Amino acid sequence: MATLEEKLDKIRSPNLQSQQQTKVILSAVEETLKETNTQPTPTGYFAALLALLNQSLESGQVTNELTPSIVYLLDVVTPFAPQPLLRSKFTQILTLLAPVLLLKDAEAQFIRPSIGCLETLLLAQDSAAWKLPVSEISPRRAVAGLLNLSVDHRPKVRKRAQDALRKVLRNPPPSPSTDHPAADLCAETAMKSLNEVASKAAVSRKQKKSAAEHDPALIHALQLVKTVASASGGWPSKNIEDLCELLLNIAKTGNEHMTMAVFEIFEMIFEGMADELSSSKLPRLLEIISELRPSSNDTQLLPPWIAILSRGYDVSAQMEPEETFQKLPDLFTMVSEFMESSSHNIRISASECLISFMANCVPDQVIVEPSIYDEMVLQKLANIAENLLSVKYQAAWMESFNVLGAIFDALRWRANPMMLNVVRTVGELRGNDSFMGKKEADEVLGKAVRAVGPESVLSVLPLNLVKPQKDQPGRAWMLPILRDYTTNTNLQHFKTEFIPLSEAMFQRVLDNGEAAKTMEIKIYETLVHQTWSILPGYCDLPLDLTVAFDQAFAEILANLLYRQVDLRLDVCRALKALVESNKAVVSIEHEENLLLKSRVSKEDAQKNLTYLGSFAGNLLAVLFNVYSQTLPQSRGPILQTINAYLSITPEKELVETFDRVSTMLASSLSEADSQKTKEKGQKTKEQTPSTAQTLMDLIITMSAYLPRQSFGPLFNIAALIIVRDNEPQIQKKAYKLIPRLAESETGKAALQERNAELQNLFLSSSEKVSVPARRDRLAAIAALIPFIPENALHFIPSVLSEVVICCKENNEKARTSAFELLVLMGQRLAEAKGKPIEISKVPHMAKDAAPVSASVEEYFTMVSAGLAGSTPHMISASITALTRVLYEFRETVNQEVLSDLVQTMDLFLTSNNREIVKSVLGFVKVCVISLPMDMMLPRLPTMIPNLMVWAHEHKGHFKAKVRHIIERMVRRFGFEPVNKNCPEADRKLITNIRKTKERSKRKKEAAKEAGDEEDKQGGKRKSRFESEYDEALYSSEESDASDDSDVEVMGKSRKNQKGGSTYIMEDEDEPLDLLDRKALASISSTKPGKLRKASRTKAKTDIDGKLILGGDEDEDDAMIIDTPAGGDESGVGAYVAALKGKDVGRRGRGGRMKFSNKRGNDDDDEEMDVDEKDVSAIKAQISRGGRGGRGGRGGASPRGRGFGRGGNMRGGRGDRSGRGGIASGRRGLGQEKRHGPTFAGKVGKPKSPGRR
Repeated sequence: MATLEEKLDKIRSPNLQSQQQTKVILSAVEETLKETNTQPTPTGYFAALLALLNQSLESGQVTNELTPSIVYLLDVVTPFAPQPLLRSKFTQILTLLAPVLLLKDAEAQFIRPSIGCLETLLLAQDSAAWKLPVSEISPRRAVAGLLNLSVDHRPKVRKRAQDALRKVLRNPPPSPSTDHPAADLCAETAMKSLNEVASKAAVSRKQKKSAAEHDPALIHALQLVKTVASASGGWPSKNIEDLCELLLNIAKTGNEHMTMAVFEIFEMIFEGMADELSSSKLPRLLEIISELRPSSNDTQLLPPWIAILSRGYDVSAQMEPEETFQKLPDLFTMVSEFMESSSHNIRISASECLISFMANCVPDQVIVEPSIYDEMVLQKLANIAENLLSVKYQAAWMESFNVLGAIFDALRWRANPMMLNVVRTVGELRGNDSFMGKKEADEVLGKAVRAVGPESVLSVLPLNLVKPQKDQPGRAWMLPILRDYTTNTNLQHFKTEFIPLSEAMFQRVLDNGEAAKTMEIKIYETLVHQTWSILPGYCDLPLDLTVAFDQAFAEILANLLYRQVDLRLDVCRALKALVESNKAVVSIEHEENLLLKSRVSKEDAQKNLTYLGSFAGNLLAVLFNVYSQTLPQSRGPILQTINAYLSITPEKELVETFDRVSTMLASSLSEADSQKTKEKGQKTKEQTPSTAQTLMDLIITMSAYLPRQSFGPLFNIAALIIVRDNEPQIQKKAYKLIPRLAESETGKAALQERNAELQNLFLSSSEKVSVPARRDRLAAIAALIPFIPENALHFIPSVLSEVVICCKENNEKARTSAFELLVLMGQRLAEAKGKPIEISKVPHMAKDAAPVSASVEEYFTMVSAGLAGSTPHMISASITALTRVLYEFRETVNQEVLSDLVQTMDLFLTSNNREIVKSVLGFVKVCVISLPMDMMLPRLPTMIPNLMVWAHEHKGHFKAKVRHIIERMVRRFGFEPVNKNCPEADRKLITNIRKTKERSKRKKEAAKEAGDEEDKQGGKRKSRFESEYDEALYSSEESDASDDSDVEVMGKSRKNQKGGSTYIMEDEDEPLDLLDRKALASISSTKPGKLRKASRTKAKTDIDGKLILGGDEDEDDAMIIDTPAGGDESGVGAYVAALKGKDVGRRGRGGRMKFSNKRGNDDDDEEMDVDEKDVSAIKAQISRGGRGGRGGRGGASPRGRGFGRGGNMRGGRGDRSGRGGIASGRRGLGQEKRHGPTFAGKVGKPKSPGRR
């Protein structure tokens, strides 16, 4: 809390004009204190202000302009005044404040400080003062005034009064009573005002008038009740019964706002009783609520009453868990009666109440160690639950299923055997084909499986699949339920129940042999898969792991992994779950509720892991072999399982395994080399990766768990493989070793120890990096950077040039890795500020080069060295790298360095090389956005003219880029500075930007006035960018033009940007089938125009019903099967257009043929001259093409696409005239299929004139 002096300092230097008067009065008070030699203490300020208030009110004019400021200052000073002083001056102050508080038309800013003064006065009063009656000038009278203001029509006054009342009631004077002395008064007054308003509203409803006019007053009265309830530890005991009855009657009105307010009040009351002091009132409150039970058919009042009852017993269970649990059977009986109701709302409320009882009112102790009496209570609950499935509750069975599920969740394994009758009943209902609630029943059975285990459930609902009995139905539908809900149970049951089932089903599949699979055989295969899909659930923290998981079971799983490819995923998931579930228990720090959750202690889990470790060696051998035989896309689950078992393998076995794999890798690499020399020049395509790649995967996985003595051979392997640039995939995997090692503590220690060795390895292999391995090499360097000692910082400049070049990589992920590594290296040098960097150790540097101190500025110098590169590519990469580094360290780097950098880039803008300038534009954009204005404004006179040179360059989107940067400049520096420095010839662009911005602003304002614009300040603004740097480069409100330099700087690929340039052309009536082979023909890279709708005309027929395809010249329309709406765009129209259209060749001067290249309506395009000889040659070629083989694409077809392939000539393509013509009878768009005439009952095709 701020001190008095701090608060007065704010008043002495006001920000608002309205506070000037307060400042003047404070100055006057301080002058008076100086003149009277009084110390400026809280007491001195208080006495002076009180005297001043008395003077201002002597005239009886409360509206004196001085009074509000005096009261405001008094509100500031009073909390710091001594309490004895406040008690002695209570009558005087209250007499002075009363006229202010009673003023009806006063502004809220006048009344609120008065309420603040009154609050402080009341907090200072002792028990003796609170005993004085309301009739005297006493604290009780002041509280009565506060209560009156708490229902004021002015919101700010009402809120301030309620806050003051809450604070007073929460801070009672020292006394034996738990309630405040004024709590009864507050409760009575609040009840009285609420009762009056509720009565008026009830009268209005009886007279069939609108009760809405009383709603505001009723809400205000309810808020006052809520304030008193939240502040006085629930509610004063004497008045609690009347309050409950009144609130329930208000809830009965059906107005949901009132009902919610009533709920909140009960919530406040219960919250107030959730402490030891007030909890003594809770039993009486619950008893009253139970007595106020509404009629069973009251759909308005019963749901809220049930909800209140539920919340009350929730609080009761927190305070007195044992006693509340003992009451559960009676509560269940009472509430379950409402499940018979015909009202859906009542049934839902009752079921939710019962679910709440089970979730909140069953103590953990009852589940872990129940007494005999506790078991009796649980049995009663089970009987009531079983009764919910009787016929009289049939309408509520769906709600009952939810309650039963909650009971299983709450009772866990204690539900066995008392809830098995419920399981049997639900299972029988579920097995009935006509039962409609199968989904809900499945959920109940699933929760039963999770609670009591599959063994108990199957004892009452057997599967009956192997040897089905006549009177017992088969329950194959239970297998998916068992798969989804089995957990923390006995693994032995799977061996005795499901392995025989799987064997029996699989034997029937084998008996079928090589014959075609019938539906029955497919069902058997499905049952085998479903059976093994249950195994991961049994392996999720089993209770009998050390007994059930024996050598025989492990061999069964190994055989499945080898032979049954379809079951590998389930077996791998099961094996992984065995390890991970036990490791999760071991890693839990607090053992609270551990037994309740899993029934497996941390000691048992550790024993399980040790036991599994004894099988790890053999299992890993199996998994390694299976991994090598599996296709890459299916290897993920196997590798995860290998990783899990490596984590529990004993160290000795792990080292032996690593040695074996390393030896195999060495031999496979030598074999691969010899094989390559033999097969040189032959191209082979393998489906599975090479043995070396597979073994390298296993070594990477193992590396995180290896002991320190194995790191020597591990690094030797890496050193040998990293230089093999002829095998990129293996080289990539070698680089992945270092990030993998950085994940474990032992690996981090190894990276620290062998840092110098690894640095030399990276530097020596820089010339042998294959293109696919670059990203992984950058990731490996990034993993090594944090472990670089301060005496080896020269490694950073040694690899810097390689990282900078990678900023221009084609691979997006490699670019992103390069940018991240640039930032990481800069941060490392910033951390090591002042430490020496031995430049002489950097490759290609002079041996006598002096060392430099590490700093961010030095890092900028290192990156800038690339600007002197010999190729534009190197310079462009350096600029791109500098852009990223500048944005990251712009706030920490020296201003002089930044200024020099900006000046240098200004010069590069004058370069003639597009690649360099493209990168510079990205740099300029970041400068404009993020650098200080005082640095950028002096650079504008040179920067803007240099930019404008590239505004006329259309290639590479330079024009759009420059416009975007200028928009940013205008937005940040204003229109005038940019316009002033812009060349006269280019000022049109600046003017256009200004007008566009103003137009956009006007549109926004118009939309806002129309109420169309959404409120954008309602929440946090969502950004479509991944980081601030992305947003700085990409965001533009004015221009959406693409920006290649931004893409280049960010390392982002264009293909990931939203909105592609591919279009799908589909029929309006039928969407495109993307699975169809012909779908590709309907996907275009150019935006298709709207197709004109074709209107059909009726084809003419003769007397016999035959189609007439010819006739008189004036009846030419008879042959047009589909006529587009345009009229002249038919097949014939296209033919005419091809002969006489605007694109047809015309003879020009000298008899030369001219062809127009015009597009659309442009008239300025050139025309192509064709010599007469060329025309003759083309005609001759066309004639030859028509007589045989494929015709040229130059003639007129009915689609206007030029000549068809062969036309109707002999040797052409059958009877299709041109490409897609209609002469052969091909149907048009929207035309029904047409069949040719029938010959001897068969459909024939009419011969075209082209056939001989």
